[in-house]
Parts: sequence; C-alpha cells; structure tokens
Amino acid sequence: MAPSANGQTVGRRLPVESAFTRVEEARHRLPRLFGRRDLVVLGLGVMIGSGIFSLSGKQAANVAGPAVILSFVVAAFVCLLAAACYAELSSTIPVSGSAYTFSYVTFGEMWAWLVGWALVLELVTAAAIVARVWSAYFLATLTGFGVTMPDGLAQFFGPDAKVNLVAPLLLLLLTAMIVTGTKLSSRVLTVVVAAKVAVILLVVVVGATHIKMDNFKPFVPMERPAPATADPTLLGWMLDSSFGSFGLMGIFTAASAIVFAFIGFDLIATASEDARNPRKTVPQGMLLGVVVVTVLYVAMAVVLVGLRPYGQLGGAAPVSEALEAVGVGWAADVVNLGALLALMTVIMVVLIAQSRVLFNMGRDGLLPKSLGRVSRVYSSPARAATAAGMAALVLTLYPKVLELEELLVIGALFCFAFCAVGVLRLRRTEPDLERGFRVPLVPLIPLLSLAATLWLMLNLKTSTWTKFGIWMLLGLAIYGLYGRWHSRLANEESWDYDTDTDPGSGALQPVRHDTPSGELKAVRTPPKSNRGKHMRN
Repeated sequence: MAPSANGQTVGRRLPVESAFTRVEEARHRLPRLFGRRDLVVLGLGVMIGSGIFSLSGKQAANVAGPAVILSFVVAAFVCLLAAACYAELSSTIPVSGSAYTFSYVTFGEMWAWLVGWALVLELVTAAAIVARVWSAYFLATLTGFGVTMPDGLAQFFGPDAKVNLVAPLLLLLLTAMIVTGTKLSSRVLTVVVAAKVAVILLVVVVGATHIKMDNFKPFVPMERPAPATADPTLLGWMLDSSFGSFGLMGIFTAASAIVFAFIGFDLIATASEDARNPRKTVPQGMLLGVVVVTVLYVAMAVVLVGLRPYGQLGGAAPVSEALEAVGVGWAADVVNLGALLALMTVIMVVLIAQSRVLFNMGRDGLLPKSLGRVSRVYSSPARAATAAGMAALVLTLYPKVLELEELLVIGALFCFAFCAVGVLRLRRTEPDLERGFRVPLVPLIPLLSLAATLWLMLNLKTSTWTKFGIWMLLGLAIYGLYGRWHSRLANEESWDYDTDTDPGSGALQPVRHDTPSGELKAVRTPPKSNRGKHMRN
C-alpha cells in the first residue's frame, strides 16, 4: 500500500491519541511490572558499569589527568539537563520507545526513524563493548582467586582478543534471561545492583585511607600537542586547530567520552510501558538515578586519582590495579567481582532497552511487524529481545569493537538534542496535555541542554562523526526502501486492537480524517466502561 495521499513523510506525525491507544487497546502490549524503586534500579543497573570501573582511569591517564573529576561533573551537568527534558516528555507520553516515540509524536515519522536508528546504534554498540570489557574482568577475577588460565585459552578472554569466546556466551545467557521474562530479569537486577553499590562504597571507604595528595598535582596538567597522526575533534577540525591532550580542552574532551558512563537514565524512558503510574514513577526514577550515580562517580574518581599517579591509570582494570598498587589486594579481588556484576547488569538493561525500541519500531511498521509482538508464553517482546541480543553478539565478534566507544556516545547525544527541542515544541503544539513533570525555567533549561549537548558532540573525533554519518545514511536508505512504505501510519492501519473487543465497549476506534497532514485520528465510541480512558486533561 502506498503512503498517505499527500506523500508526506517528514511531517507525518503520530497523533498523541494513537500513541496512547496502541498501549491501552493493543493486543500486543507489555505487562506493567516496574514501580519507582524498580526504575531507579534499572537506571543504576546500566549507569554503574564500565564508566566507573574502566573509563575513568583511561580518561585520566590519556586525556584529562586528575581533572577527570571535573570531567565527571561536566558530564553529569549535561546529563541532568537532558534528564529533565526526558522526564517531562516521558511523563507526557508515557509509552515505551523513549526518544523514538517522543520524536514520532513531536517531529514526524522520518525524524523519529533517525532518532530510533541512533538509539539502535547506541544500544547495540554499548552491549557489545561492555561484553568485551566484562571478559577482561572475568579473566582478572579468575587470576585473583588463584585460577590460572592456560595460555592457549587465555587469549580468547581478553577485550582485545581477535576471537573472544566469553563475550558472546555472556550475551547468549543474558538474552535468554530477558526473553523468558522481565520479572525474572528485574529480580536478578535488584540483587546485583545492591551488590555493586556495596562494592563501590567499599572501594571509596578503603581507598580513601590510602590517598596521596601529591597524586592530584598538577590537577590540570599542561596541554600536550596532539601527534601529527592524531584524529582531531570536530571542533578542532572546524577551527583548524589540533587540540591535544590535557589542559582545559582535555576536561571537555574527556567529558564527551565520560557521557558514556551516564548513559542509562534515558533508558528508563524505554520502560515507560512496563511501569506502574509512569507519569510519576518514570521521571522520579530518572532524576533520582542521575543524582545517585553522580555522587558515586565523583567519589570514586577522587579516590582513584588519589591512589595512583594519573599516568598509571590506563590499564584494563584501573580500579583493582590501583588498589593492588597500594597493597590492598583483597579489595582488588572484591572490585573485580563487583565489576563483573556491574558490567553484567549494564548489558542486561541495555538489551532490555534495545528490545523495547525494536518492539515499538516493529509495532509501528517501520521494522518488520514480527518484532512488535509480545510472546504469549513469556509476556515479553521475545523476538525483539532476541534480535537485540544477536546484533550485539555479532558486533562483539569484531576485534576492534572497543574503538567504537564514541559511536554510542554520539548516538545518545543525538537523542538528547531532539528531546531538548521536543520539550519546547510540545509545549507549543500540545500545551494542554497532562504532564506529570514539568521542566522548570522553560525555555532556558531546554536551550541550555541543547547547547551543552552540541558542545560535547563537537568535542568528539571526526572519525566518529564520519562513521555516524555513514550509519545514518544507511538508516535513511532502509527507511526509504522499507519503513516509509510499511508504516502503519502511512497505510492508515489500526494499532492492532484486540479483535474480541466489543465495538460498544468504549475502545478507541481508528477513523480516517482528511486533514492536511494526513494524520490518523482516534475518536471515542459511546463508552460502556472506563477501559481505554484517554490520558489527557
């Protein structure tokens, strides 16, 4: 079937009514399992991971020095601004899909596709990278407990191994857990998150007694010129200036990478359809999660820098190596075990979020509709979860996957920018929608969020921008060849309502209206019950 008569795709927006209706009346919908505590755990599960156990040491050693502490503060500030924008949008449109669904309602189908495509890049890359890092800590944990791996086998465990056996097996295990049901995943996640928070507090308390103040000097090392062969940032390329390592610019360059450590609050929004009372619990979980993780990250960064000279923090497992260097070997073993748990939960939450994004894109017809179905056996989007896990598994087989770290950052920042603008646009176009949370000081806060996000994006490498551009062009091609023609909105299809619903039951029914935008509208038949009650003022 062809698209709507006017052929419009860029501005073909999903009506707010349809976004609500597909949740309340669709046959394939997700069970509401998460409360506020579960959502906070979900956020902590993904935010407390490789950023605290690996990324901080790498950025201190190579980019910012002890001032990496300020890099964490800068990244936290940007993410808190973005989280406020996400909180308002998720409380206004409390359905799964996060920035993808927000963009579909606010900007239009093609823009929503691009945002969803960026989310796919962010989440698949994150799962693959963290699985590789997990394999390194797995090997370190075995070594710490006296288990010696034969040389012939150890070469398949490291993050840089040409053939890594551990990471794909881990992804298979976690994918199976997610496919079989979110309730089981949530229980496991709660226990593991509690354990890894305890590990971080232990490191902070024990490490604080071994801090040497000399390790903080100089706090902002002198800028070092970039090698002639170095890949410049986009800002450096635009200004025809090669920014090197350290110095003031090093703080912002490190912050651009450290955003990776905070990615996770946005994934809470993907669970809106799984949440109870999402207008309240999702914003609360999101903002509380960012605040908690910021305190933990800054405390951990202070301790890490104080334990060892910053130039020695670039190892594969910097936290445990720093503890061993000051003679606290037993704590290093605990850290390795905690890192295993932390990184495992990161992958789990990322795969859950990815499955929700694919589920929504499939339900909307922009990807194969089989992805938009909920398993009757497991009450989960099993096919979408399987696709997410297999995509990450294939990518983790790439030996240089760790070099793609900035790709997931640029994907996340791209979505942050759309959400900042989305708050302003939705305030203008839909001022009467019920909002469980409202961003204060509008338009100042959204504009600050947009400016801060763009600044961090400018500090990413030109090679990252090139790869991102190629990925987005590929996405446009897929949309043009498939999504544009199979979109439910384009073909004016209903949102897969339960066929057993009595037409007089009060369910929302799809009706075509010849509006200039070609949008579907939903109107209410005379109600016999409160089922499908409209979620607006």
